[in-house]
Amino acid sequence: MKEFILLKYNGASDPAAADEDRRWNEYVSGLRVSGQFDGGSAIGSGLKLRKDCADQPSCTVLTGFIRIRAESVAAAREFLRGNPVYEAGGTVEIRELPAQE
Repeated sequence: MKEFILLKYNGASDPAAADEDRRWNEYVSGLRVSGQFDGGSAIGSGLKLRKDCADQPSCTVLTGFIRIRAESVAAAREFLRGNPVYEAGGTVEIRELPAQE
């Protein structure tokens, strides 16, 4: 089984629905029941650092992540069902994580 990360972005059409605690609790409960949920978190502010350049504030567009296991990107896409950001018209990006050897 492959590992994926679902990246949650700011900018949902319905921000209140995207951030509603009840929806997130229901969604995460469903992920846990699947047995394919490996955690996640909201992402706060930070710094972008580059050698020989001034520090810059981090991008505020990326606001959280969820880590899951699935057979393929198509199977990982099924985990968007019920995702509060996705359901509220927002963007969720699916990225495959490299296999651990």
